[in-house]
Amino acid sequence: MALRVITWNINSIRLRIANVRRLVAEWAPEVLCLQETKTPDDLFPREAFGALGYRQMLVHGMKGYNGVAILSRIPFRWPQIRAWCARADCRHATVELPGGIELHNIYVPAGGDVPDPERNPKFAHKLRFLDEVAAWFAAKRQDGRRMIAMGDLNIAPLATDVWSHKQLLTVVSHTPVEVERLGLLQRAGGFVDAVRHFVPEHERLYTWWSYRARDWAASNRGRRLDHIWVTDALAGELSEARVYRESRGWDKASDHVPVMLTIGN
Repeated sequence: MALRVITWNINSIRLRIANVRRLVAEWAPEVLCLQETKTPDDLFPREAFGALGYRQMLVHGMKGYNGVAILSRIPFRWPQIRAWCARADCRHATVELPGGIELHNIYVPAGGDVPDPERNPKFAHKLRFLDEVAAWFAAKRQDGRRMIAMGDLNIAPLATDVWSHKQLLTVVSHTPVEVERLGLLQRAGGFVDAVRHFVPEHERLYTWWSYRARDWAASNRGRRLDHIWVTDALAGELSEARVYRESRGWDKASDHVPVMLTIGN
């Protein structure tokens, strides 16, 4: 049985619920992981997701900022939320899917504008967040563990994950210190990049385009900030990955686009 999962930084779920309906109609994922839901749990549109068949929900949100949600058409168990850096800022939710697959929905802090932890507390928070999550995955790592880690990781690690490697080396999301930290996190959990399993590293691939661009498609100054990783125990079962670039042109679009992975046939 195939398992289709999608990660999407929705940038306000209540503002963009119509776009979620459109995505679900076209791609029909079993599991949908959202970030930046920007709503407290009592205002999350549960009825709308229930009507779409997503009756299993782990919602972890706050007013106006951050927030993650795992919506599923298949049963899950062991729903948990995790806090990092001594902050309850709604950035990590996890469940266990059928087949013993441990799913992590993670929203890494953006990090502000200045890539200097001494001058920019937001950047310091981002690096500390990555370090804490990496240490946690390293402590629980076991050979044969079936895990998926997905979400807006707010880092574009490869030169082909950004529109200009040279110009963005000093821009938050592509600086060497961030790329190094992301690599440490990936290795700590024993993860492989599931999307790059299908899209060679020499090919450009983006999942985010700034709202500041007058014509995002023409300028195409994107970055790949949204990722899906799997452990080796699942890597042999991967069958498809897609980035829904066209959704960036939808009405009331998020600045991020959905990323989909299918496991099994």
